[in-house]
Amino acid sequence: MVIVTPDDPVMAARALVLHDLEVTGIADAQVVSALEEAIADRAWWLEHWAEGRHYIAGLVAQDVQDHLLETAGRWPLCRVCEDREPHALYVHPDLGGPNPTWVCEHAGVAVAPVGGL
Repeated sequence: MVIVTPDDPVMAARALVLHDLEVTGIADAQVVSALEEAIADRAWWLEHWAEGRHYIAGLVAQDVQDHLLETAGRWPLCRVCEDREPHALYVHPDLGGPNPTWVCEHAGVAVAPVGGL
Protein backbone atom coordinates (compact mmCIF):
# COMPACT_ATOMS: atom_id res chain seq x y z
CA MET A 1 0.00 0.00 0.00
CA VAL A 2 1.13 3.54 -0.76
CA ILE A 3 1.48 5.90 2.16
CA VAL A 4 0.66 9.52 1.33
CA THR A 5 0.05 12.61 3.38
CA PRO A 6 -3.35 14.26 3.23
CA ASP A 7 -1.79 17.74 2.95
CA ASP A 8 -2.31 17.91 -0.80
CA PRO A 9 -5.29 15.80 -1.86
CA VAL A 10 -4.45 16.18 -5.54
CA MET A 11 -0.91 14.84 -5.18
CA ALA A 12 -2.15 12.15 -2.79
CA ALA A 13 -4.71 11.07 -5.41
CA ARG A 14 -1.99 11.04 -8.06
CA ALA A 15 0.23 8.80 -5.94
CA LEU A 16 -2.60 6.38 -5.13
CA VAL A 17 -3.83 5.98 -8.70
CA LEU A 18 -0.30 5.82 -10.11
CA HIS A 19 0.46 3.00 -7.69
CA ASP A 20 -2.57 1.04 -8.91
CA LEU A 21 -1.59 1.65 -12.53
CA GLU A 22 1.96 0.45 -11.88
CA VAL A 23 0.91 -2.64 -9.93
CA THR A 24 -1.44 -3.68 -12.71
CA GLY A 25 1.30 -3.17 -15.31
CA ILE A 26 -0.29 -0.51 -17.47
CA ALA A 27 1.54 2.66 -16.39
CA ASP A 28 2.97 3.51 -19.80
CA ALA A 29 3.48 7.07 -21.06
CA GLN A 30 -0.02 7.41 -22.53
CA VAL A 31 -1.73 6.17 -19.39
CA VAL A 32 0.36 8.39 -17.13
CA SER A 33 -0.51 11.33 -19.41
CA ALA A 34 -4.19 10.50 -18.91
CA LEU A 35 -3.58 10.46 -15.16
CA GLU A 36 -1.88 13.87 -15.35
CA GLU A 37 -4.84 15.24 -17.33
CA ALA A 38 -7.26 13.92 -14.71
CA ILE A 39 -5.13 15.47 -11.97
CA ALA A 40 -5.15 18.85 -13.71
CA ASP A 41 -8.93 18.71 -14.18
CA ARG A 42 -9.56 17.72 -10.57
CA ALA A 43 -7.13 20.35 -9.24
CA TRP A 44 -9.21 22.97 -11.06
CA TRP A 45 -12.39 21.37 -9.67
CA LEU A 46 -10.97 21.46 -6.15
CA GLU A 47 -10.09 25.16 -6.47
CA HIS A 48 -13.80 25.81 -6.97
CA TRP A 49 -15.06 23.41 -4.31
CA ALA A 50 -12.58 23.09 -1.47
CA GLU A 51 -14.98 20.90 0.50
CA GLY A 52 -14.47 18.25 -2.19
CA ARG A 53 -10.97 17.32 -0.99
CA HIS A 54 -12.21 13.93 0.26
CA TYR A 55 -13.60 13.08 -3.17
CA ILE A 56 -10.45 13.63 -5.22
CA ALA A 57 -8.82 10.17 -5.05
CA GLY A 58 -11.98 8.32 -6.04
CA LEU A 59 -12.81 10.79 -8.79
CA VAL A 60 -9.30 10.67 -10.27
CA ALA A 61 -9.44 6.86 -10.25
CA GLN A 62 -12.81 6.98 -12.03
CA ASP A 63 -11.52 9.56 -14.54
CA VAL A 64 -8.55 7.34 -15.43
CA GLN A 65 -10.79 4.28 -15.56
CA ASP A 66 -13.17 6.05 -17.96
CA HIS A 67 -10.27 7.14 -20.17
CA LEU A 68 -8.88 3.61 -20.29
CA LEU A 69 -12.27 2.15 -21.11
CA GLU A 70 -12.38 4.38 -24.20
CA THR A 71 -8.78 3.74 -25.26
CA ALA A 72 -7.46 0.44 -23.90
CA GLY A 73 -10.25 -1.54 -22.28
CA ARG A 74 -11.47 -2.27 -18.79
CA TRP A 75 -9.23 -1.43 -15.83
CA PRO A 76 -8.51 -2.61 -13.23
CA LEU A 77 -9.56 -6.19 -13.82
CA CYS A 78 -10.96 -8.22 -10.96
CA ARG A 79 -8.60 -10.84 -9.54
CA VAL A 80 -11.16 -12.21 -7.09
CA CYS A 81 -13.55 -13.92 -9.49
CA GLU A 82 -11.57 -16.67 -11.18
CA ASP A 83 -14.59 -18.45 -12.64
CA ARG A 84 -16.11 -15.46 -14.48
CA GLU A 85 -15.33 -13.61 -17.65
CA PRO A 86 -12.82 -10.81 -17.07
CA HIS A 87 -14.54 -7.79 -15.58
CA ALA A 88 -13.52 -4.49 -14.05
CA LEU A 89 -13.53 -3.32 -10.49
CA TYR A 90 -15.33 -0.08 -9.69
CA VAL A 91 -14.72 2.68 -7.18
CA HIS A 92 -17.14 2.86 -4.27
CA PRO A 93 -18.67 5.08 -3.15
CA ASP A 94 -19.72 5.79 -6.72
CA LEU A 95 -19.08 9.53 -6.72
CA GLY A 96 -16.05 9.43 -4.52
CA GLY A 97 -15.86 10.21 -0.87
CA PRO A 98 -13.53 9.38 1.96
CA ASN A 99 -11.76 6.04 1.68
CA PRO A 100 -12.55 5.13 -1.94
CA THR A 101 -12.37 1.40 -2.52
CA TRP A 102 -12.08 -0.87 -5.56
CA VAL A 103 -15.08 -3.20 -5.44
CA CYS A 104 -16.08 -6.23 -7.47
CA GLU A 105 -19.74 -5.62 -8.15
CA HIS A 106 -20.22 -9.22 -9.35
CA ALA A 107 -19.05 -10.79 -6.10
CA GLY A 108 -20.13 -7.83 -3.95
CA VAL A 109 -16.78 -7.60 -2.19
CA ALA A 110 -14.30 -4.83 -1.51
CA VAL A 111 -11.01 -5.80 -3.14
CA ALA A 112 -8.66 -2.99 -2.09
CA PRO A 113 -8.63 0.69 -1.29
CA VAL A 114 -7.69 2.98 -4.16
CA GLY A 115 -3.90 2.89 -4.03
CA GLY A 116 -3.88 -0.60 -2.54
CA LEU A 117 -4.07 -2.94 -5.51
